[in-house]
Amino acid sequence: MKPIIQIDHVNKQFKEVKVLKDITVDFEAGKIHGLIGRNGSGKTVLMKCICGFMQPTAGSIFVDGMQVGKDVDIPQNLGVIIEAPGFLPGYSGFKNLKFLADIQKKADAAKIKAVMQRVGLDPESKKHVSKYSLGMRQRLGIAQAIMEDPDILILDEPMNGLDNHGVEDIRNLLLNLKEEGKTILIASHSAEDIAVLCDTVHEMDAGVLTEVTKGNEA
Repeated sequence: MKPIIQIDHVNKQFKEVKVLKDITVDFEAGKIHGLIGRNGSGKTVLMKCICGFMQPTAGSIFVDGMQVGKDVDIPQNLGVIIEAPGFLPGYSGFKNLKFLADIQKKADAAKIKAVMQRVGLDPESKKHVSKYSLGMRQRLGIAQAIMEDPDILILDEPMNGLDNHGVEDIRNLLLNLKEEGKTILIASHSAEDIAVLCDTVHEMDAGVLTEVTKGNEA
């Protein structure tokens, strides 16, 4: 089976600093793939390159058979959380998602409400996002990532700001999404998240990516 994400000899350099160093890796469809590594190791930069938000200095990235930056600027079939999701603070969570959904016309009001309930938010709440806790914002970001039913999710630290109950909720959600056939690439500082969720684990260290045998990633 052809990998859904193919990364071939990718390098990324900012001036004199090499952030990604000759990365070659394939990610199979229908699995959860984990990225671990310290802050500054290059995980987020790699995710941004996969999403088309940055271009590699060298090498190529294919998502669903299309070369990013050549066949497509930004792959269409992605749901993404990278860094803190940006929302309009003076509107409710539902209104924020509705504004975003109206751009692509892929999710109607009923779908948005269902997705909000799935991540543990009340779609009828009039509370402005400015009054949301960090965990509620994170849940809303996850709702945004999944509301258009993408086949691939790129999630950079999706558990940030969640309490233990929230972490358990989102772990179960991600495992259910995998059961539905989604492919998920997740970066996490939590060895427990990685152990519970991931089918494959790769470690990024100073821009070099190596595969980790499951059970040895802590």
